[in-house]
Amino acid sequence: MPTLNWIGKDKVVSHHQDVPYRVLEHKYGFTAENGEQTESTYSGNKIIHGDNLEALKSLLPEYEGKIKCIYIDPPYNTGNESWVYNDNVNHPKIKKWLGEVVGKDGEDLTRHDKWLCMMYPRLKLLHKLLADDGVIFISIDDIEYQNLKHILDEIFGAKNFITTFTWRTDGNFDNQAKIKINHEYIICYSKNASTFSFPEVVDPNVDENSKIFKDDIVNTIVKNGSKNPISKITLPIGFPAKFEKGIIKKRNDVFPFFNQDAIVENYKLVVPVEVESGWSSKRIFELFIENGLSSVLDTKGQITDFYLTENGAIENIKRRGIQSHVISSLMNMGNTQNMSNELKLMGLNFDFPKPISLIKYFLSIINDKTCIILDSFAGSGTTAHAVLNLNKQDGGNRKFILVEMEDYANDITAERVKRVSKGFGTGAKAVAGTGGAFDFYELGLPLFDENQNLNEQVGLAKIREYIWFSETRSSIYDFGFQIDDSTNPQSKSINYQYELGVKDGTVYYFIYEKDRLTTLDFDALELIKTKGEQYVIYADNCLLPKDFMAKKNIIFKKIPRDITRF
Repeated sequence: MPTLNWIGKDKVVSHHQDVPYRVLEHKYGFTAENGEQTESTYSGNKIIHGDNLEALKSLLPEYEGKIKCIYIDPPYNTGNESWVYNDNVNHPKIKKWLGEVVGKDGEDLTRHDKWLCMMYPRLKLLHKLLADDGVIFISIDDIEYQNLKHILDEIFGAKNFITTFTWRTDGNFDNQAKIKINHEYIICYSKNASTFSFPEVVDPNVDENSKIFKDDIVNTIVKNGSKNPISKITLPIGFPAKFEKGIIKKRNDVFPFFNQDAIVENYKLVVPVEVESGWSSKRIFELFIENGLSSVLDTKGQITDFYLTENGAIENIKRRGIQSHVISSLMNMGNTQNMSNELKLMGLNFDFPKPISLIKYFLSIINDKTCIILDSFAGSGTTAHAVLNLNKQDGGNRKFILVEMEDYANDITAERVKRVSKGFGTGAKAVAGTGGAFDFYELGLPLFDENQNLNEQVGLAKIREYIWFSETRSSIYDFGFQIDDSTNPQSKSINYQYELGVKDGTVYYFIYEKDRLTTLDFDALELIKTKGEQYVIYADNCLLPKDFMAKKNIIFKKIPRDITRF
């Protein structure tokens, strides 16, 4: 597969591993029910203020492999933007290319390299966060489309490309241009394309009288052409017919050819008949016959049957419980101008926000009303707005995580979510609230200090959460225990001070004290209360004999040397 190279690539391919892990510092909660800020809500919805590269790293312990849907609207690199790469890359070569504000081509011929260096490590972390059956949507335009497609092929795998949607933006566009551009792209990849199911949604532009909305669809399966070579199939005794009684004469002038007379009585063949043609659904047709002429499922999961017609055609009838019709060309899904006007009704000003209808449509493509949705370039918060609207519409319980680095994260992004959830506008323009809640976070201190020792200021609960994740790649809330965090309803009480939890037969202990060194010795073994097949024990020192540890399946890890950095 071709790969894309650019200036600085060798320094950012693994840069996501060098990004410091910072804890998330909870600032406040908000509930629509109270209409005001509270200490905390634990709603599962998060708005995070901070650099999205560091924020994505901080989400790993709780969310790696759990995000079902990601939508991002990164900078398009038009040359008219003012985005800065500020990820503390210390290599002189990288600083040379990434340390400045990106300018127009005439002023800075390296801006495409910089954009790629900005995007690559973020996409690597987004890939880690995405669930195995998850999907990512990325808005982009012509300027970086090809570059983005290349690095997505590299990170997600070309085989996991779903499609590129084109969105007719419907807004004002440059009337002075030789060709008026009125579209953008939304590239879609899955973590594993084979798990991507047919969306339970129909393009909103489809006419209400379309056959798409019919429960039963009937089509002939005779189809001849270079991709449908002629082949023979034997219709067995009992093959169903749409007519009660009759004979279809042997023929070779009209497809399908009949190599014998087909005799039908009581709506069924009474003799086997060999037919010959090209087929549009040959394998499904064969499965129907192999299945004793009982219904089979097609590739869309639709119940399918086959039968003869009186004129000798062979048709299939598909019965579907749901409609699915998603096309790659999107129209009539709002525009940024109208969305800006709606924000003004909330008392908020923001340039070029994506329309709710567009994002809501993408979220509808995911057949999961309880999934987690992440937007790490949150802007004004359209993604959260779409989640709240969709939940209200279909009774779902989707959760959102927004990340925004700009200072307006609280005054615009979070404020918009507040007003949407509790309602906004007055009189005829009043919009009812969706309900909902969220918690607002800032990026806090790094877990390791400049000397790579544990930063005790972050608190023991966050340290334990990190250790558990580094060992198990799972959330401590799912498998383990949490101490010093009694306000969190997800926490589990435990009587054993140092135990983290048990997973796959291994018991994990973190013997750590802020004010003194800890030692794993025979006295410390008295702390081991839970039986397991293996023990992983962290401490500052170890005095146990190696042969004893091997016999008891004890693995010692020294603090902080053996703590994995991810």
